[in-house]
Amino acid sequence: MGKKIMIVDDDPAIRKYLETLFTDNGYEICIAVDGKEGVDVYKAENPDLITLDLEMPEDWGPRFFRKVSKTKGFDTPVIVISGLSSTQYSVPKAAAVFGKPFDAKKLVEKVSELLN
Repeated sequence: MGKKIMIVDDDPAIRKYLETLFTDNGYEICIAVDGKEGVDVYKAENPDLITLDLEMPEDWGPRFFRKVSKTKGFDTPVIVISGLSSTQYSVPKAAAVFGKPFDAKKLVEKVSELLN
């Protein structure tokens, strides 16, 4: 069974692209359309890694991160993928930060490095 990646992004095109990218590279996927749904999906799916958009309706990425990082035993790596600048400050414990548009090859390399 492959490692599971949780995609948290409100943009359907980005979600679809990431889903295809990760599935093609042998990962399982679970998806949340915003931070509010993300907390429930995280608890239900227990992913090995999270890709997180910052600017979303309902709950923003940083608020989602604060909520899930309080989960007992939380040590899931988070990769921020956002169109916002100065993103590295919004999720201080992010394992990596990618701006949109991002380099798919570099993203997959980073995911592989974090999960292996």
